[in-house]
Amino acid sequence: MRTSHGIAAALTAGFQLAAARPCGGGNNNNNSTAESAHLWVTTYPAVWGQSGKVITLQLAHSRLTSVAESEACGVNPSWLTQAGDVLYCVNEAWGAPQGDLYALAIGSNAAVTRLGGAKTRPGPVSNTVYGNNGRGLAVANYAGAGIDTFNVEDPSAITLIKTEGYAPPGDNQSPPQDVSRPHQAVLDPTGDFLVFPDLGADVLRVFKVNKETLEHEIKEGFVYPPEERGTGPRHVAFYKAGDKTFLYVVAELKNLIQGFSVEYTGDDLKLTRVFNATTHGDDQALPSGTAAAEIYVSPDGKFITLSSRNERSLEFTLADGTTVPSDPLITFKVDHESGALELVQVAPAGGINPRHFSFNKDGTLVASAAQSDSRIVVFRRNVATGEIGEAIAEAIVEGNPNSVIFQQ
Repeated sequence: MRTSHGIAAALTAGFQLAAARPCGGGNNNNNSTAESAHLWVTTYPAVWGQSGKVITLQLAHSRLTSVAESEACGVNPSWLTQAGDVLYCVNEAWGAPQGDLYALAIGSNAAVTRLGGAKTRPGPVSNTVYGNNGRGLAVANYAGAGIDTFNVEDPSAITLIKTEGYAPPGDNQSPPQDVSRPHQAVLDPTGDFLVFPDLGADVLRVFKVNKETLEHEIKEGFVYPPEERGTGPRHVAFYKAGDKTFLYVVAELKNLIQGFSVEYTGDDLKLTRVFNATTHGDDQALPSGTAAAEIYVSPDGKFITLSSRNERSLEFTLADGTTVPSDPLITFKVDHESGALELVQVAPAGGINPRHFSFNKDGTLVASAAQSDSRIVVFRRNVATGEIGEAIAEAIVEGNPNSVIFQQ
């Protein structure tokens, strides 16, 4: 089966509908508040031995409603990438000798069914489409200490291009830095390079890709110096500012956000660090147990938002009036000349452990997955200021939601 591919970034057993939020107020100056959209949520199972699910949610009239659920992505589904009418999902398959990559067909009401699949190295946690016409797909394997690339020209017959693993760092670090742990696969704005932040090895792995053959060639990347071992780069986001390009890295272990200028020199991508601060944009210590998670550039390309887990530093008021502790979503504005970041806002993520969040296509909405609270929350967002406003809908899902994305 052939399908159209448009590169669009990515991302429960029973479902309990939450009370509706009023549709009005907030600080969003965009009046398109008759929200209607589909979202997909992946969940880890709440009980070992059960299966997580891919849940299709409908946002309408300030309510989130479950319209479909599927076990088509295996027992431990996570990370979704939409490419046209296909969703690519990874099954982390905890404890198994291999993980899975699945292609899911998007049907009516955004329900999904399995088209095809392929085995990966253990513990896949992220994927991204690359190459001409989106024919390639790269996977980062956290538990498998390596990466995989696949030909997905026919999503019903996915074929492996290459699998490769990386040796342990060799400096006797304790887990999770005892082995290489690629945590994300990201394509650069030119489509010529793949970047894999390696949380275990403290390396930003860079590969030059052949858009036609889908093969890749290793480049120098960025290796953290010995005195910075323990940084733990988790996820990255590219930021375009005129003729300049920056790469921002969120580091899970030291809870840092770091900016790198990107220089394209022939067939290489060079990274030079230009910014370094805590995930709150300063040098103040964060609560014990804090773990930085996700980072995205807003759809309009003007702001950067990240999520931080286990701070419990804020409060969030549920639709029923109950106040609960919350971790933050933190937004920055970028200085286009230097790449430095200026703090814009620290806003509640809607609960604890916001492992993932995402924007809708025009950036007027933000969806947050509070893993520890089994809660999905949709917020309004002011596209002019970058600030996240009031929650307009929320829902409790059975299990542990680990990603949420809007249908594009």
